[in-house]
Amino acid sequence: MDDSPSSRHGGDTTAGKGCPPGTSPFRVSPGHAAPLGVQDCLDGFNFAIFSRHAERVELLLFEDMRSTSPMFRIDLGLAGHRTGDVWHALVDGVHWGQPYAYRVYGPWSPEEGHRFDSRRLLVDPSALAITPVIQPLPEPHDGDQDTVSPNAPAGPAVVGDMRSLVVERHFDWQRIPRPRTPWPRTVIYETHVRGLTMHPSAAVAHPGTFLGVIEKIPHFRQLGVTAVELMPVQAFDAWCERRRGPPADGGFRNYWGYDTIAFFAPHGPYATRQGGGDEVKEFKTMVRELHRAGIEVILDMVFNHTAEGGEDGPTFCFRGFDNAIWYMLDEQGRYLNFSGCGNTLNCNHPVVRDFIVDCLRYWVREMHVDGFRFDLASILGRDEDGNLVQNAPLLERIAQDPILRSVKLIAEAWDLGGAYQVGSFPGQRWAEWNGRFRDDVRRFWRGDPGMTGAFASRLCGSADLYQRSGKEPVNSINFVTCHDGFTLNDVVSYNARHNGSNGVGNCDGDDENYSTNYGTEGPTADPVTERCRIRHIKNLLATLFLSRGVPMLLGGDEFRRTQGGNNNAWCQDNAISWYDWRLLETNSEIFRFVREMIALRRRYPVLGRDAFYTENDITWFGPGNQAPDWDGPTRALACLIRQAEAANASASDRSLCLLFNASESPVEFCLPPGDDEWRVAVDTGAEPPNDVFAAADEPLLSDRRRFALRALSLAVLSHCALI
Repeated sequence: MDDSPSSRHGGDTTAGKGCPPGTSPFRVSPGHAAPLGVQDCLDGFNFAIFSRHAERVELLLFEDMRSTSPMFRIDLGLAGHRTGDVWHALVDGVHWGQPYAYRVYGPWSPEEGHRFDSRRLLVDPSALAITPVIQPLPEPHDGDQDTVSPNAPAGPAVVGDMRSLVVERHFDWQRIPRPRTPWPRTVIYETHVRGLTMHPSAAVAHPGTFLGVIEKIPHFRQLGVTAVELMPVQAFDAWCERRRGPPADGGFRNYWGYDTIAFFAPHGPYATRQGGGDEVKEFKTMVRELHRAGIEVILDMVFNHTAEGGEDGPTFCFRGFDNAIWYMLDEQGRYLNFSGCGNTLNCNHPVVRDFIVDCLRYWVREMHVDGFRFDLASILGRDEDGNLVQNAPLLERIAQDPILRSVKLIAEAWDLGGAYQVGSFPGQRWAEWNGRFRDDVRRFWRGDPGMTGAFASRLCGSADLYQRSGKEPVNSINFVTCHDGFTLNDVVSYNARHNGSNGVGNCDGDDENYSTNYGTEGPTADPVTERCRIRHIKNLLATLFLSRGVPMLLGGDEFRRTQGGNNNAWCQDNAISWYDWRLLETNSEIFRFVREMIALRRRYPVLGRDAFYTENDITWFGPGNQAPDWDGPTRALACLIRQAEAANASASDRSLCLLFNASESPVEFCLPPGDDEWRVAVDTGAEPPNDVFAAADEPLLSDRRRFALRALSLAVLSHCALI
């Protein structure tokens, strides 16, 4: 007679404990090994998780989010519940929103890479939603004391324990199509979900949430951006630095979100209601409404490390399931730290590789996102020993995956292990954050000598970086500011960082920001200084939108958002980081300039064309009739960009003349010869409204032979003739 659990219960097994005899609402059978996570199988929910080195796994079901003890416990060590390295069960009686967790038993031997701790309740690595529960640290039960090594670290008296949630996937997308904006027409707006609408001046009904983002869609549309790039929205540890925090509030809050706990789950606090998985529905609602407005959604993904940190970090998930698989370790079992955050995900282990690809597929297929920006993406190209490899399996697989083929892929092409791959990140599909663009453009407009040649290269799409590897200008994501560093206002207002409120003695953040304060550190009431700063801001913004490549605007730069000189505001969940929307009216001049520059880029598609300029496309010249001074002290140059010589060339293909003067004296340029008249599209040296013009308002230039360009300014001239 077969005495297995399944035969004793007629094909089902009550492989659990926690309910009075005969009162269990659950029926349990072995279930299936795939897919990982939780799957609705109509006759129950299938639970499946991976652990190669675990000795025993329990699935714990809780009555609700207030429950500190499970109502039902399923031992996945029983017959039929393990297939290879996957532990699984089919459970009938589970409801939507059901809280669950895992307890995993195994060896505590850090020198071998194993850090199992059965006192910890673990989040499902594939959980679609999670929520915290504050409770006393659970003690081992039923004689399990022997499963905890005496060398395991003692847990705190109270921990931020987590529950995974069973989440309903159905959602009415209302047949709203994805925008599918081509790279040459893309304009990215990088923003933070909470910071965008948390300030009272945002005047939204749902501040700091996914739904709050929807309320700012009219602003995005008026500005003209085509995509929002959201800083991390996956569930993260918001209090990862509470041990180091000031006593006033008990710790530093992880505002930016670069400490992921659950990669499939939207961050719960970004929902209007907490604890029930509403963040999934509200995230989808946000995406749907952005798509309705023609705006794509790009997510910042942090696959380089997790919130579990180093040896003394908390255990939420991966460490407790199989530390030796998930993380890069040295021969003594210590964490390799290419992320600067205590650990590094073992991205090119086959199991971790599958997990990452499955996660990206989920966000595309189920959540309808349009692209990803990969934080410290060079780590994705390191092998299990931490070496950078050519044709890294994970990078190739992401680029070639059939479901991911249509989405935008953006790499932050460096890491904290010394890799800097801007211009050489593997694969043709990958665009890259072009840090060289930021630095060279800032240095040119700051007035650093010898930057003219580098500036011209950035304006032309950085062919010196990308062309040799067969890439195109759209592989370059151009930016002059991003979340990491000064805002644009602070680039022209501070010579040095002011990070004292971060709690480490102003020792964090970059030392060199290629910034200038025009004689006064911080805010000033001096009108002369203010006009210099405004002109500098316009020069940087105009250069961004005149350059080939894909422009990315840091949210709030369109109205001079400031962080008070803080260039590393990762922990500032307060007015330092929140968008003060009153500045939109105060600095309406800048907003209008940005809006018109985006419109100008759209009006003249030659600026964003997906090809590098050839000698027939562009001609460079210096002031007067001189040749450009590429490496010398002269900081002025100009170029003629010829329109497409095609039978179907239209008025939008006008030739353009771009003039740049980063010197402190005015210069005169001799304009290219021709019988046609020039019109002024942009002149940052002029006062508004003559600094930038809409298409129908471009004034005729009185002197078609010369143009006197003011100090520290640029101009854009246009005409219709074929040259």
